[in-house]
Amino acid sequence: MPSLQPASSTAALPPVAAWVEAGVPYLADLSVKPVTYNPPIGTGVPRREGNYRDFKVKIHNARPIARDLSLDRQAFMLVNHETAVRSFYDKDEIHRTWEPEVEALIKRETGASKVLVFDHTIRAADRGIERGHRAPVRSVHNDYTEKSGPQRVRELLPADEAEARLQKRFVEINVWRNISHDPVEMSPLGFVDSESIAPRDLAVCDLVYADRIGEIYIGVYNADHRWYYFPRMTREEAVLIKCYDSLKDGRARFSLHSAFDDPTSPKNAKPRESIETRAFAFFD
Repeated sequence: MPSLQPASSTAALPPVAAWVEAGVPYLADLSVKPVTYNPPIGTGVPRREGNYRDFKVKIHNARPIARDLSLDRQAFMLVNHETAVRSFYDKDEIHRTWEPEVEALIKRETGASKVLVFDHTIRAADRGIERGHRAPVRSVHNDYTEKSGPQRVRELLPADEAEARLQKRFVEINVWRNISHDPVEMSPLGFVDSESIAPRDLAVCDLVYADRIGEIYIGVYNADHRWYYFPRMTREEAVLIKCYDSLKDGRARFSLHSAFDDPTSPKNAKPRESIETRAFAFFD
């Protein structure tokens, strides 16, 4: 059974600075409707339409406040989470070992009665596409929208069960972790505190695949956004990111996140290797 407890600020060695400054790709405005064309994995890079621009932001080291973070306030949190998976590149091991670990993790953190793990994406900063994976995403985004959250439930569950589940609270959560035995030094993931996101900051973006069209939110620049990251994440840590919540009672419903270039990374930084696993948490 993997251990589970809030990650402490001593779990890894952060840089001395309390924050770093880095550029992240936002939409500057909505003069061009954002659309992203995603080719099949391993065949090329996504093509984006939209008025994107890099904006310099302060990204704070979140390790000192890790115990205070909440999915219902900030929409992201860090946990210590050991795994029995030996190789995240082994699809059978992912199904046999990792998926039950994710299900148990989300149930314990949220109290959900059912967790449905439905998707995994491995990202590699070094020749990711050549190796049949995806590269780290460099755009400020959230994986689901008001429309695509329920739509994905209907795609995954039998019709009767989907409609019954949609009548009660459901949440989509991404579990993100480093899958290398070395700490993350290149292209770490940054997160916006959901309490600093205004509704106007979320722009609907069509996500076009060869066989379907989905929706995500792209972040529109807002100088009030509060950015955080967890420097040098290890293989024994995981971040839970809430990308959709059906409840509209004032708690965090969506998040924004993006990979970025950490200026404190060593010159010979090891390329990031990570997995993000998507799951729905259903409540009775």
